Amino acid sequence: MTMREIALFGPAIVALALMVGGCDSALREPAKRDVAAAPLPVIVAPVRYQDGGRTRTFAATIRPAIESDLGFRVNGKVARRLVRNGDRVRKGQTLLELDPDDLQLQREQAEAEVKAATTSLSQAAADERRAIELQSKGWAANTTVEKALAAAQEARSRLIRAQRGLDLAAHSLDYATLAAEEDGVITATPVEPGQVITAAQPAVRLARLAELEALVALPESYVEHARQAAASLTLWSLPEQVYVVRLRELALAAEPATRTYAARFSIADPDEAVRIGMSATLMLREQGGRPVARLPLTALFNHGRGPSVWVVDAGGRLAERAVVIDRYDARFVLIVSGVTEGESVVALGVEKLDAGLTVRAVSALSF
Repeated sequence: MTMREIALFGPAIVALALMVGGCDSALREPAKRDVAAAPLPVIVAPVRYQDGGRTRTFAATIRPAIESDLGFRVNGKVARRLVRNGDRVRKGQTLLELDPDDLQLQREQAEAEVKAATTSLSQAAADERRAIELQSKGWAANTTVEKALAAAQEARSRLIRAQRGLDLAAHSLDYATLAAEEDGVITATPVEPGQVITAAQPAVRLARLAELEALVALPESYVEHARQAAASLTLWSLPEQVYVVRLRELALAAEPATRTYAARFSIADPDEAVRIGMSATLMLREQGGRPVARLPLTALFNHGRGPSVWVVDAGGRLAERAVVIDRYDARFVLIVSGVTEGESVVALGVEKLDAGLTVRAVSALSF
């Protein structure tokens, strides 16, 4: 194009470009207004206040409250062992037996002693009666009567001693059988058949099933809180089942290696699912905490004016609300005040929102 043509048609070209640009802006403006007016979809979380007491969890182990080492009350050689580790036994069930031969001989010996003492007493009693009768007729001296009385008394004492010996021999023969004193589980069998053992030597360990407990190691900072906290228990193998427990025993001294205190919590109503040696989770919840609202951490933001959340009103408009924080959990923030029970708070994407925007709740998180 020549300079003359540019001078002639230049103003017309500029005017045409401005007209086209104006038409394009006019076409785009309604679309922008429509987008700005459309409510933004957001995910909200309802505000619900609850007891703000802290809940701490500890790893625990199921243990029997009473575990006894049982042994024989007499010496002897183990003839039979009728149980193994892990066997469940009932009260009165035979666990081990000693060789009864020597004990049987001792009983027979005691029976012979009783018979001999009985014969001696019969003879001494007859001599006593005869001496008394002769003295009454004046035919026996006082010394003769006194000797007869002493011999009869000695015979009576000898018979009593023989009878006691027979009772002891009978008891010893009964002690050759070791039976379970309560229902329980065998946890150790340190002796084997053929082994010679002494009286009171541990022969089997019995864990009673009447009362089970959870053993847990508490840190020093939580020892006093454990006395007032509400305790509950869940098994790792059955996490949906919750058992009520109570503190039964708290160690007075810390373990030298771990510096923790051993605490034992009795299980109120253990069922068949609770077995000795299982792993469990003990939950201790402090009582008397102030009410708090649990919200996700993603609902919190800070634009230089302190911690805040976006509250959605009934019309769907956003309002910034300053909140007071009690503490943080792993995935939640616990709020003391700033929001009201039943209000809805934006849970995700809070950094991309502004006050006054209209939003639409597409889903609500529950805790």
